[in-house]
Amino acid sequence: MTELRTLKVALLGCGNVGAQVARILIEDADALAARTGARLQLSGIAVRNVNSKRDVELPQDLFTTDAETLVKDADLVIELMGGIEPARTLILSALSNGACVVTGNKALLAQDGPTLYEEADKAGVQLSYEAAVAGAIPILRPIRDSLSGDRITRVLGIVNGTTNFILDQMDSTGAQFADALAEAQRLGYAEADPTADVEGHDAAAKAAILATLSFHTRFALENVHCEGITKVSAADIAAAKDAGFVIKLLAIAEKLTDADGNQGVSVRVHPTLLPREHPLAAVRGAFNAVFIEAENAGELMFYGQGAGGTPTASAVLGDLVSAARRLVLGGPQRTETTTGHVPALPIDAAVTSYYIGLDVADQPGVLARIAQLFAEHGVSIEIMRQTIHRDAESNVESAELRIVTHRASEAALAATVEAVKGLDVINSVTSVLRVEGV
Repeated sequence: MTELRTLKVALLGCGNVGAQVARILIEDADALAARTGARLQLSGIAVRNVNSKRDVELPQDLFTTDAETLVKDADLVIELMGGIEPARTLILSALSNGACVVTGNKALLAQDGPTLYEEADKAGVQLSYEAAVAGAIPILRPIRDSLSGDRITRVLGIVNGTTNFILDQMDSTGAQFADALAEAQRLGYAEADPTADVEGHDAAAKAAILATLSFHTRFALENVHCEGITKVSAADIAAAKDAGFVIKLLAIAEKLTDADGNQGVSVRVHPTLLPREHPLAAVRGAFNAVFIEAENAGELMFYGQGAGGTPTASAVLGDLVSAARRLVLGGPQRTETTTGHVPALPIDAAVTSYYIGLDVADQPGVLARIAQLFAEHGVSIEIMRQTIHRDAESNVESAELRIVTHRASEAALAATVEAVKGLDVINSVTSVLRVEGV
């Protein structure tokens, strides 16, 4: 029987995901060897503190604080430290030393991915990052490989489990944002400092990666328009529900032609109303889903657990096995397919619909004035609903208007909202949210 080759695997970071990766490498060593044609030997785990308590019991002699030495002696490097440095330096060192790298570091890829891709190409090694987007869901490889013969036109994704859990709680229980966030933190879905999630930064980094692979052009974090969910109120959720919508934080990348006839890609993250019959509207709790539209394949949806140690470890191990098999069998390494140079378009070029909530004076002619102003800006109203309210103290009546527009350019819609604010019959603009799927 032929003796299997041994490949040394260095693991950088041992948090929730890293600990599960280490466990699987040890417990499933025989199965992984059978799939790869080589023994995957976990040569060490680089951590800040070797004595820290961990949820998974692992051999103590694997831990080290000397990440640099560990990387230099590895055939395969798994980077799960997060952050920009020292992760960037260690990945570049691994690549230049001829090691294949698997990472889940979406922030680094979104900020400085081109440098890493170029180093991998130069060294002739594989840089894989399936775990960087949507946890266990296999989405990056299908985009890169399975759809490489097609033309993707649009990607819509729920790619942050924390915000999806919060919005789902607000929708299903009527909770305020602060209460839903507290529940997410209690259950471990949200960090003590949830800023990266609730402000949309995490989803924006993933949107840049999805756009890069989908449109074969390198998009960075600075190309992504980003809005979080902190301003979404229980009243917004209730009004959306009453109109047949659900609010989700979506990462969107789509090919567009702007007003001057220039083709480009709009990449954006923001709270979005979806009709309840849309496939993404049914994604509950902390789950993720990515909805793809392609010229030939049509509509595709990928759904699953978007976070957590074990699900994300599954994506990491998938990349690791793929890289190990290429080391064993030979052949070209796969990194990315950025063959185009499609420009990133500003948010003004996006084409969408708006949901607008208005508190207005209850008097004759108000609806006509608002409708005329929309028409003057070239924006067509699809739905308009009015509810009358009476203030208990002043006994003065006012009306709440809920308007859903037809699709128009973001620039036209934004100008319309600004013009509406200037009408003397408008008490306040209570909410402005984008709508997709109508």
